[in-house]
Amino acid sequence: MKSVEKNKLINALIYPVLLVAIINIVHLLQYTLQLNWQQFGIFPLRLKNLRGIIFSVFIHGDFNHLFNNSIPLLILGTALFYFYKEVALKITVWIVLMTGFWTWISAREAYHIGASGLVYGLFSFLMLSGFIRMNKQLIALSFFVVLIYGGMVWGIFPIKLNISYESHFWGFFSGAILAFYYRKHGPQKKVYDWEDEDDNEDENQYWKLDQNKNKEIQITYHYKSKENDL
Repeated sequence: MKSVEKNKLINALIYPVLLVAIINIVHLLQYTLQLNWQQFGIFPLRLKNLRGIIFSVFIHGDFNHLFNNSIPLLILGTALFYFYKEVALKITVWIVLMTGFWTWISAREAYHIGASGLVYGLFSFLMLSGFIRMNKQLIALSFFVVLIYGGMVWGIFPIKLNISYESHFWGFFSGAILAFYYRKHGPQKKVYDWEDEDDNEDENQYWKLDQNKNKEIQITYHYKSKENDL
Protein backbone atom coordinates (compact mmCIF):
# COMPACT_ATOMS: atom_id res chain seq x y z
CA MET A 1 0.00 0.00 0.00
CA LYS A 2 1.34 3.40 -0.94
CA SER A 3 2.18 5.75 1.92
CA VAL A 4 -0.47 8.24 0.76
CA GLU A 5 -3.21 5.59 0.77
CA LYS A 6 -1.96 4.25 4.08
CA ASN A 7 -2.19 7.69 5.69
CA LYS A 8 -5.63 8.19 4.17
CA LEU A 9 -6.81 4.90 5.68
CA ILE A 10 -5.35 5.76 9.09
CA ASN A 11 -7.10 9.14 9.06
CA ALA A 12 -10.35 7.47 8.01
CA LEU A 13 -10.15 5.15 11.01
CA ILE A 14 -9.82 7.87 13.64
CA TYR A 15 -13.46 8.91 14.11
CA PRO A 16 -15.03 5.44 13.72
CA VAL A 17 -12.54 3.87 16.14
CA LEU A 18 -13.07 6.70 18.63
CA LEU A 19 -16.86 6.37 18.43
CA VAL A 20 -16.79 2.58 18.82
CA ALA A 21 -14.33 2.89 21.72
CA ILE A 22 -16.60 5.33 23.58
CA ILE A 23 -19.65 3.13 22.98
CA ASN A 24 -17.81 0.10 24.36
CA ILE A 25 -16.46 2.00 27.36
CA VAL A 26 -19.96 3.23 28.22
CA HIS A 27 -21.34 -0.30 28.09
CA LEU A 28 -18.47 -1.72 30.13
CA LEU A 29 -19.09 0.90 32.80
CA GLN A 30 -22.80 0.11 32.79
CA TYR A 31 -22.08 -3.60 33.07
CA THR A 32 -19.33 -3.32 35.69
CA LEU A 33 -21.27 -0.93 37.91
CA GLN A 34 -24.47 -2.91 37.35
CA LEU A 35 -26.36 0.12 36.16
CA ASN A 36 -29.19 0.53 33.70
CA TRP A 37 -28.93 3.67 31.61
CA GLN A 38 -31.83 3.00 29.29
CA GLN A 39 -33.63 6.03 30.75
CA PHE A 40 -31.16 8.12 28.75
CA GLY A 41 -32.50 6.61 25.55
CA ILE A 42 -35.27 7.93 23.34
CA PHE A 43 -38.78 7.74 24.78
CA PRO A 44 -41.20 9.11 22.16
CA LEU A 45 -42.86 12.46 22.85
CA ARG A 46 -41.40 12.74 26.34
CA LEU A 47 -39.60 16.08 26.52
CA LYS A 48 -36.83 15.08 28.89
CA ASN A 49 -35.98 12.19 26.60
CA LEU A 50 -35.08 14.50 23.76
CA ARG A 51 -31.62 14.03 25.25
CA GLY A 52 -31.87 10.47 23.99
CA ILE A 53 -31.42 11.72 20.42
CA ILE A 54 -27.73 12.01 21.30
CA PHE A 55 -27.27 9.68 24.28
CA SER A 56 -29.14 6.67 22.88
CA VAL A 57 -26.34 6.02 20.37
CA PHE A 58 -23.96 5.18 23.23
CA ILE A 59 -26.29 2.92 25.24
CA HIS A 60 -26.79 -0.79 24.49
CA GLY A 61 -28.86 -3.50 26.09
CA ASP A 62 -26.26 -6.29 26.20
CA PHE A 63 -22.96 -7.40 24.70
CA ASN A 64 -24.65 -9.03 21.73
CA HIS A 65 -26.40 -5.75 20.93
CA LEU A 66 -23.09 -3.93 21.37
CA PHE A 67 -21.16 -6.31 19.11
CA ASN A 68 -23.81 -6.24 16.36
CA ASN A 69 -23.47 -2.46 16.15
CA SER A 70 -19.73 -2.05 16.79
CA ILE A 71 -18.44 -4.03 13.80
CA PRO A 72 -20.71 -2.39 11.18
CA LEU A 73 -19.99 1.03 12.68
CA LEU A 74 -16.27 0.42 12.31
CA ILE A 75 -16.48 -0.89 8.74
CA LEU A 76 -19.12 1.49 7.36
CA GLY A 77 -17.76 4.46 9.29
CA THR A 78 -14.25 3.90 7.94
CA ALA A 79 -15.62 3.60 4.40
CA LEU A 80 -17.50 6.87 4.85
CA PHE A 81 -14.47 8.79 6.12
CA TYR A 82 -12.19 7.22 3.50
CA PHE A 83 -14.29 7.96 0.43
CA TYR A 84 -16.31 10.97 1.61
CA LYS A 85 -13.90 12.67 4.00
CA GLU A 86 -15.08 16.20 3.06
CA VAL A 87 -18.61 15.61 4.35
CA ALA A 88 -18.26 12.46 6.48
CA LEU A 89 -18.53 14.16 9.87
CA LYS A 90 -21.53 16.24 8.78
CA ILE A 91 -23.26 13.15 7.44
CA THR A 92 -22.65 11.23 10.68
CA VAL A 93 -24.03 14.04 12.84
CA TRP A 94 -27.06 14.58 10.62
CA ILE A 95 -27.90 10.87 10.58
CA VAL A 96 -27.85 10.82 14.39
CA LEU A 97 -30.00 13.95 14.72
CA MET A 98 -32.51 13.12 12.00
CA THR A 99 -32.92 9.48 13.03
CA GLY A 100 -33.22 10.35 16.70
CA PHE A 101 -35.74 13.13 16.21
CA TRP A 102 -38.01 11.16 13.89
CA THR A 103 -37.85 8.17 16.24
CA TRP A 104 -38.81 10.46 19.12
CA ILE A 105 -41.74 11.77 17.06
CA SER A 106 -43.16 8.52 15.73
CA ALA A 107 -41.92 5.38 17.51
CA ARG A 108 -43.72 3.10 19.95
CA GLU A 109 -43.85 4.02 23.64
CA ALA A 110 -40.68 2.34 24.82
CA TYR A 111 -37.04 3.22 25.37
CA HIS A 112 -35.13 3.12 22.11
CA ILE A 113 -31.39 2.65 22.58
CA GLY A 114 -28.38 1.66 20.50
CA ALA A 115 -26.39 2.86 17.50
CA SER A 116 -28.33 0.78 14.98
CA GLY A 117 -30.08 3.85 13.56
CA LEU A 118 -26.67 5.31 12.74
CA VAL A 119 -25.58 1.99 11.24
CA TYR A 120 -28.62 1.93 8.96
CA GLY A 121 -28.00 5.53 7.98
CA LEU A 122 -24.40 4.80 6.99
CA PHE A 123 -25.50 1.68 5.13
CA SER A 124 -28.15 3.58 3.18
CA PHE A 125 -25.85 6.50 2.34
CA LEU A 126 -22.98 4.31 1.12
CA MET A 127 -25.31 2.02 -0.83
CA LEU A 128 -27.13 4.80 -2.69
CA SER A 129 -24.52 7.51 -3.03
CA GLY A 130 -22.35 5.63 -5.53
CA PHE A 131 -25.25 5.15 -7.92
CA ILE A 132 -26.41 8.75 -7.55
CA ARG A 133 -22.94 10.09 -8.36
CA MET A 134 -22.25 7.47 -11.06
CA ASN A 135 -18.63 7.26 -9.93
CA LYS A 136 -17.17 3.83 -10.77
CA GLN A 137 -15.17 3.54 -7.56
CA LEU A 138 -18.14 4.52 -5.42
CA ILE A 139 -20.47 2.20 -7.33
CA ALA A 140 -18.06 -0.63 -6.51
CA LEU A 141 -18.27 0.43 -2.86
CA SER A 142 -22.07 0.42 -3.08
CA PHE A 143 -22.05 -3.16 -4.38
CA PHE A 144 -19.64 -4.16 -1.61
CA VAL A 145 -21.92 -2.67 1.03
CA VAL A 146 -24.94 -4.46 -0.45
CA LEU A 147 -23.01 -7.73 -0.60
CA ILE A 148 -21.87 -7.53 3.02
CA TYR A 149 -24.85 -5.87 4.71
CA GLY A 150 -27.69 -6.17 2.21
CA GLY A 151 -29.66 -8.38 4.60
CA MET A 152 -29.97 -5.42 6.96
CA VAL A 153 -32.78 -4.03 4.86
CA TRP A 154 -35.20 -6.45 6.52
CA GLY A 155 -34.55 -4.66 9.80
CA ILE A 156 -36.66 -1.68 8.74
CA PHE A 157 -39.78 -3.87 8.94
CA PRO A 158 -41.57 -4.81 12.21
CA ILE A 159 -40.50 -8.45 12.13
CA LYS A 160 -39.23 -8.57 15.73
CA LEU A 161 -41.15 -6.30 18.07
CA ASN A 162 -38.34 -6.19 20.66
CA ILE A 163 -36.14 -4.44 18.09
CA SER A 164 -36.47 -0.74 17.31
CA TYR A 165 -37.36 -1.12 13.66
CA GLU A 166 -38.45 2.55 13.77
CA SER A 167 -34.89 3.76 14.34
CA HIS A 168 -33.71 1.36 11.62
CA PHE A 169 -36.26 2.78 9.19
CA TRP A 170 -35.53 6.41 10.00
CA GLY A 171 -31.80 5.76 9.86
CA PHE A 172 -32.17 4.23 6.41
CA PHE A 173 -34.41 7.11 5.33
CA SER A 174 -31.96 9.71 6.67
CA GLY A 175 -29.05 8.14 4.82
CA ALA A 176 -31.02 8.17 1.57
CA ILE A 177 -31.91 11.85 1.95
CA LEU A 178 -28.31 12.78 2.73
CA ALA A 179 -27.01 10.75 -0.22
CA PHE A 180 -29.15 12.89 -2.49
CA TYR A 181 -28.53 16.17 -0.65
CA TYR A 182 -24.74 15.80 -0.69
CA ARG A 183 -24.58 14.39 -4.20
CA LYS A 184 -22.50 17.36 -5.40
CA HIS A 185 -19.97 17.02 -2.59
CA GLY A 186 -17.01 14.67 -2.55
CA PRO A 187 -16.01 12.34 -5.41
CA GLN A 188 -17.89 12.83 -8.66
CA LYS A 189 -18.28 11.00 -11.95
CA LYS A 190 -15.06 11.15 -13.94
CA VAL A 191 -15.41 13.33 -17.01
CA TYR A 192 -13.27 12.29 -19.96
CA ASP A 193 -11.72 14.76 -22.39
CA TRP A 194 -14.11 13.83 -25.15
CA GLU A 195 -17.04 14.53 -22.81
CA ASP A 196 -15.63 17.86 -21.72
CA GLU A 197 -16.10 19.63 -25.01
CA ASP A 198 -18.04 22.84 -25.05
CA ASP A 199 -21.60 21.70 -25.60
CA ASN A 200 -22.72 25.28 -25.71
CA GLU A 201 -20.79 26.04 -28.85
CA ASP A 202 -22.84 28.25 -31.13
CA GLU A 203 -24.68 26.01 -33.54
CA ASN A 204 -24.72 28.80 -36.12
CA GLN A 205 -20.95 29.06 -36.29
CA TYR A 206 -20.89 27.18 -39.59
CA TRP A 207 -23.37 29.51 -41.17
CA LYS A 208 -21.67 32.56 -39.72
CA LEU A 209 -18.43 31.35 -41.25
CA ASP A 210 -20.11 31.04 -44.63
CA GLN A 211 -21.54 34.49 -44.24
CA ASN A 212 -18.13 35.88 -43.41
CA LYS A 213 -16.70 34.22 -46.48
CA ASN A 214 -19.46 35.72 -48.56
CA LYS A 215 -18.66 39.12 -47.13
CA GLU A 216 -15.06 38.74 -48.19
CA ILE A 217 -16.08 38.03 -51.79
CA GLN A 218 -16.55 41.24 -53.66
CA ILE A 219 -18.10 41.28 -57.12
CA THR A 220 -17.17 44.20 -59.37
CA TYR A 221 -19.35 44.86 -62.35
CA HIS A 222 -17.76 46.51 -65.40
CA TYR A 223 -20.17 48.05 -67.83
CA LYS A 224 -19.87 50.17 -70.93
CA SER A 225 -22.49 52.73 -71.77
CA LYS A 226 -24.13 52.31 -75.13
CA GLU A 227 -22.99 54.85 -77.68
CA ASN A 228 -25.70 56.48 -79.67
CA ASP A 229 -25.23 56.48 -83.41
CA LEU A 230 -25.33 59.97 -84.85
